[in-house]
Amino acid sequence: MTATGKTLPTAPNLIELAIGGMTCASCAARIEKKLNRMDGVEATVNYATEKASVRYADDIAPADLIATVEKTGYTAVVPPPPEQAAAAAGEPGQELRVARTRLWVSAVLTLPVIVLAMVPAWQFDYWQWASLTLAAPVVVWGGLPFHRAALVNLRHGAATMDTLVSLGTLAAFGWSLWALFLGDAGMPGMKHPFSLDITRGDGAGNIYLEAAAGVTVFILAGRYFEARSKRTAGAALRALLELGAKDVAVLRGGQEVRVPVDRLAVGDRFVVRPGEKIATDGVVEEGTSAVDASMLTGESVPVEVGTGDTVTGATVNAGGRLVVRATRVGGDTQLAQMARLVEQAQTGKAAVQRLADRISGVFVPIVIALAAGTLGWWLGTGSGTTAAFTAAVAVLIIACPCALGLATPTALLVGTGRGAQLGVLIKGPEMLESTRRVDTVVLDKTGTVTTGRMALAEVLPADGEDADELLRVAGALEAASEHPIARAVAEAAAEAGPLPPVGGFANAEGLGVTGTVDGRTVVVGRARLLRERGLDVPEEIARAATGAEAAGRTAILAGWDGRARGVLAVADAVKPTSRTAVARLRELGLTPVLLTGDNATVAKAVAAEVGIDEVIAEVLPAEKVAVIERLQGEGRVVAMVGDGVNDAAALARADLGLAMGTGTDAAIEAADLTLVRGDLTAAADAIRLSRRTLAIIKGNLFWAFAYNVAALPLAAAGLLNPMLAGAAMAFSSVFVVGNSLRLRRFRPIG
Repeated sequence: MTATGKTLPTAPNLIELAIGGMTCASCAARIEKKLNRMDGVEATVNYATEKASVRYADDIAPADLIATVEKTGYTAVVPPPPEQAAAAAGEPGQELRVARTRLWVSAVLTLPVIVLAMVPAWQFDYWQWASLTLAAPVVVWGGLPFHRAALVNLRHGAATMDTLVSLGTLAAFGWSLWALFLGDAGMPGMKHPFSLDITRGDGAGNIYLEAAAGVTVFILAGRYFEARSKRTAGAALRALLELGAKDVAVLRGGQEVRVPVDRLAVGDRFVVRPGEKIATDGVVEEGTSAVDASMLTGESVPVEVGTGDTVTGATVNAGGRLVVRATRVGGDTQLAQMARLVEQAQTGKAAVQRLADRISGVFVPIVIALAAGTLGWWLGTGSGTTAAFTAAVAVLIIACPCALGLATPTALLVGTGRGAQLGVLIKGPEMLESTRRVDTVVLDKTGTVTTGRMALAEVLPADGEDADELLRVAGALEAASEHPIARAVAEAAAEAGPLPPVGGFANAEGLGVTGTVDGRTVVVGRARLLRERGLDVPEEIARAATGAEAAGRTAILAGWDGRARGVLAVADAVKPTSRTAVARLRELGLTPVLLTGDNATVAKAVAAEVGIDEVIAEVLPAEKVAVIERLQGEGRVVAMVGDGVNDAAALARADLGLAMGTGTDAAIEAADLTLVRGDLTAAADAIRLSRRTLAIIKGNLFWAFAYNVAALPLAAAGLLNPMLAGAAMAFSSVFVVGNSLRLRRFRPIG
């Protein structure tokens, strides 16, 4: 293998490997570097998720990738499917239990060693030998993971954080053994004052058992709580994967047969009773009910479904009995796709994290050189072997780059997991930078700001006519039509009460419909149709129709017995939450723009209703990209929210693309963020969550860098006892993980 450039601009194959044996960020950097040296390979290794995402050329086999990782001193396997991994992660694993046992045994043995070293009055005759008896198993057995990893790295000519820990603790322990057996420290009645800084002397009477054992315990504690916190950080994804039903009642030959959900096939008809989870994505064939989709979308209001409506797997049937025909199963379901998106986001890296990884990769050799330089400087100044040795050990122990490696992945784990719970899917960390810079949000109208379905907006009867009667008669006639406008009128009429039968129904293409209702010949449609059928259209009716059209609505006239009786105004209804959503986007410093192919009158009416000032209307689908580019040319950083196939190119061209999860697959694939629920307020929540996650990442990196920048000079200057250095190093990793976990408390604005 040579360290040449990639043979392919974009390697065609993608595989994810579960990496074992990593103990710090520099381990991940080493593996990533080795994989990227292979021709035709592009790899990203994530320390927090312990996974490698690898793109590779056709002439490379996955076995070659695994072999490269193993030659580096680590293990690699193809992980199980997400749902199996989630099930396996449900209980604390063997590795975590062993780590906990190792920590508690070491802590119990170390406590008396530290107490005896810190309180000279308690140092009885031969106390030093008792300390050796207690400290030896801690350093040797408790620190075995560090020593083993350091040895493996040494065989591969590398150095990691384990090298620093192993060198520091073994050096302190070895010095103590020399002082006890060959120096003056083993003499009966020896007293050893405790100091937090460097003390001068020749070292023959000094032991560092409390430092060796204490550092081991603090680092074991840091690793254990770090591992436990990482499990907590990934809990949202595991919970998402566990939402699905485990078995399902399939209809076979008219009989219900309960089978495991993984045996369900596309086309199977299955029964969902009240209170049961819907087993997979499908279409309702029988029954009506309310479906609670809050687990997937974060939307608390149940959705009414009936024959012909689509339902999503893992949602809960809250009402009546449903018979559903499966349309997508297994890895094709919306739940599985959500899980994949979340996993992909969690294994990615933001640009700022790549810098941290590069620093971690060269950090260990620099620290070892700095420790050697510290030792030499203290010896050269005549400060004595003890002071020189203590300062060098403190430098080795304080310098853990783990916090740098954990800064981004842990925040992404928690942020993307929390987003999934709220119905916001973040495709990757690169998108987070965009959310901070966005200043303009372009909103598609149909299906995004509006429902995408026509609905009756207003009934305008002529003088002396009854509005309810007008709606009842017109709705009865329109119920026989399949036109979207006709359905809107019919549905509104049906909600008001039962509809009378219709006779002699006829459709006048593009103009309206005619028929007999309650013995009267009724005409519903354009004014032209009414006039052609001999009905008078009074001036007041014409003015009402013109006014409705000026407000961006479609006006339908209804008449019988020789004249028009009123106007029914139909419109693509604005979603109830759209006005609130636009206000929240403004609060985030964004300028909303309405973009639509609809006519300008309709677009302006919708914009005025939701509080948008800037409208770009009558745009063809192909021209939407040009609009985005024009806005970018004006110096704006543009986010685009859309849901249709015609939005896909614009979503991809925008600096940040947000797709409504109720939209098409093409739009979702092109977007950077997916809003699972069809609610524009989710866009504001998505941007808030992304910005919060980015802020946590930057805070983590600041503290990780600041910690090392501040602590290393203190250690080299002899102002840190090695035991305190170990405690501070362990705390830095735990702090970064704990800071990331604050994202679990993120709440949508009420």
